Amino acid sequence: MKLFISKLHYKKDLTIQEKVIVNLLRPISFFYKLITLLRNNLYKFKLLPRHTSKSYVISIGNITTGGVGKTPITLEIAKYFLSLNKKVAILSRGYGAKINNKTPNIISEGSGALYQASKAGDEPVWLADNCKGAYVVTCSSRIKAEKYIKEKYNPDIIILDDGFQHRKMNRDLDIVLIDAKNKFGNGYVLPAGPLREDLSNLSRADKLVIVNKNYDSKNALKYCDYIKKHFKKPTYLCKIVPDYAYNILTGEQLPKDSRIMAFSAIGQPEGFYEFLKTDYKLIAVLEFEDHHTYENDDISKIIHYAQEENIDCIVTTEKDAVKIIDIINDVELPVKIFALKLKAYMDMKEVCGI
Repeated sequence: MKLFISKLHYKKDLTIQEKVIVNLLRPISFFYKLITLLRNNLYKFKLLPRHTSKSYVISIGNITTGGVGKTPITLEIAKYFLSLNKKVAILSRGYGAKINNKTPNIISEGSGALYQASKAGDEPVWLADNCKGAYVVTCSSRIKAEKYIKEKYNPDIIILDDGFQHRKMNRDLDIVLIDAKNKFGNGYVLPAGPLREDLSNLSRADKLVIVNKNYDSKNALKYCDYIKKHFKKPTYLCKIVPDYAYNILTGEQLPKDSRIMAFSAIGQPEGFYEFLKTDYKLIAVLEFEDHHTYENDDISKIIHYAQEENIDCIVTTEKDAVKIIDIINDVELPVKIFALKLKAYMDMKEVCGI
């Protein structure tokens, strides 16, 4: 049901039944909007306290639900500051983690993940494995995490992954990402639409980044100009494009034009499938809800589906790959499973202001 509703948020031509569902959800959205308005005003008028770190804090967030591209962009920003010889820490809520998230957990001390994704969550583990040199910490309280990491490692830069709605901590730079294709969906606040809060709250952002998950940037650049004029904020373009697909067990690369099946458990997976269609022959797709925790039965279902379609190469996202690696590590698979590596390109110096 959650997957069905999220698709309605971005669907343009709704059936009568779908329109009825959205309209039934709108009264709930009205109250949700009022609650977020009240909360934001409490912070605006300093009726709720905010914590200030002595480190330089950057928030990477978005105003809609689902996969805008926060994680790969967080990675590239962290790597940028590491290249400037800065000590970097990434703070994540650790959504979906099984370890106790009420206290800070060190997922990485700079040398890769210390936990499996099934224990610590897919995003922090992926960041830990792909951003060597950065500390990665999870905690349901970003303030607890900041105090812990500040005392233990004293980082120069602290990056809040998915931090725009986290108002309890002050930040020096607030970056909000907007998907170039899906934009703001139907424009409604949750649950009738994909907005986490009203669009007027983009006034809090310091910079906006239009994320283009497409080889052609022409339309994204036009949208970038529109957003810049409409919201009167510095606005930049970030291109996220595929690098290559690799076997998650052996590292071998997947040849172009291979017949493949894809599966994913991410928000807004359409861009992922479009990338695959460009370089491979995508025959079938299997979707799970965002942040789904894979079990042995899921892997069996995926493999069975691929075999029914006579496909021996399956491609997933890197975020999904870290969640299944421990399940398939000791199993002899009748198919090969690959992960698509993405690369984010944007003017880091302009966006980060340093």
